[in-house]
Amino acid sequence: MSDTAYVALLLDGPLQSWGFASRFQRRTTALHPTKSGIVGLIAAAMGLAKGSVEERAMLQQLATLRMSSIAIPREAPGSDEPPPVTRLDDYHTVLNTRRASGVPSKDAVVTHRQYLLDARFGIILTGDRLVLERAATALQNPIWGVWFGRKSCIPAEPIFRGLFNTELEAQRELIANKSVDDFTTVTEVTEFAEGTDSISDQPLSFGDGSSSGPIGRRFAVRRIALKPGHATVVS
Repeated sequence: MSDTAYVALLLDGPLQSWGFASRFQRRTTALHPTKSGIVGLIAAAMGLAKGSVEERAMLQQLATLRMSSIAIPREAPGSDEPPPVTRLDDYHTVLNTRRASGVPSKDAVVTHRQYLLDARFGIILTGDRLVLERAATALQNPIWGVWFGRKSCIPAEPIFRGLFNTELEAQRELIANKSVDDFTTVTEVTEFAEGTDSISDQPLSFGDGSSSGPIGRRFAVRRIALKPGHATVVS
């Protein structure tokens, strides 16, 4: 049996939010799942404390996995056209906060948080079989809660869809006998010329530099290739 395996995940939920360039009060979302979001989901399922030695060691192993995503349109009853994926901008206020000095603030913190509505994605993780077997075990019986980018984005159905010996088997689990060329995909590439964009979503540490560990949140750049298909139209 090959040392390489393929894990298929289905991300189906009413809300999803995949931040990769959020700053201060504006929390945007990417149009496809980020690797940091998927790795964070797996780390939560494994029960790894943020910034811990165990987390950093596991992140090094998860970083070796190659990730691809497939935008899978929903079926609309009574229509041949899938419902469009839309972006929701949530005007969010938080009271009873503290300033950097620790003094309670009398003012509300205002943020704009974006979400994807009616999005549905298939994820294929490719890599070392032992690493993927551990991830598969955790996703089937998670220690901590799992969500799609933010705690309010709860899965609508089971995420884990199987551990396979070939990429084609993983694709079949997610899109049946349809051709992957008919879907919008984002694939991780190794050669710069093969990619269409570079994003900083390869997690090195999820720690916040405080009580959860001495190392703060750190990310490396990952090269990806976007191939448009007939899938997800975002408005």
